[in-house]
Amino acid sequence: MGIREAAEFLGVSSSTLRRWEHEGKLLPDERTTGGYRRYDLARLRPEEFHDADSGRRTVGYARVSSHDQKDDLERQKRGLELYCARQGWTFEIVADRGSAMHSLKSGLKRLLNDILADRIDRLVIAHKDRLLRFGAELVFAICEAKQVEVVILNQGEDMTFEEESAQDVLEMISVFRARLHGSRSRKNQAVTHPGLKAGS
Repeated sequence: MGIREAAEFLGVSSSTLRRWEHEGKLLPDERTTGGYRRYDLARLRPEEFHDADSGRRTVGYARVSSHDQKDDLERQKRGLELYCARQGWTFEIVADRGSAMHSLKSGLKRLLNDILADRIDRLVIAHKDRLLRFGAELVFAICEAKQVEVVILNQGEDMTFEEESAQDVLEMISVFRARLHGSRSRKNQAVTHPGLKAGS
């Protein structure tokens, strides 16, 4: 059987089988002339490998831009839970509220820390943009390097792309206005109080 069927038989992901091969834990019985892995069903024993990846888990990541999108967040979480449950995976859901352009969200930071610490075997998201608007490809590259399988349930554009992009732009404008206002305030203080240096 091929790698996908062998992975399903053992209850792990294809990327896990590739990692096991790299680590010498489970080598394919042969390779085709095209380089595809082939496994002998008679040699595959799920009980031998069931707990081999117990430290790595499946994580579903959900995100919305603002607190008033609570219903959308719950729909994302239910969709991720349903999909993971149907696959028979043991999983947890990580959820964030915040702009896709803001990379310091607590859930995303924890997710990245766990990926780097080899605690995640599979990442499941509803849309690519649920992760980050800019920088998602970097996260995917990290996943590939750490042999984390990425599952994107909806490959098309997010239905709220335009609205969320507008919110992101408004958020950027607000941040820059606040920084500009703060910079001007310090300069005004320096003029009013000569002993106070701008930027101090």
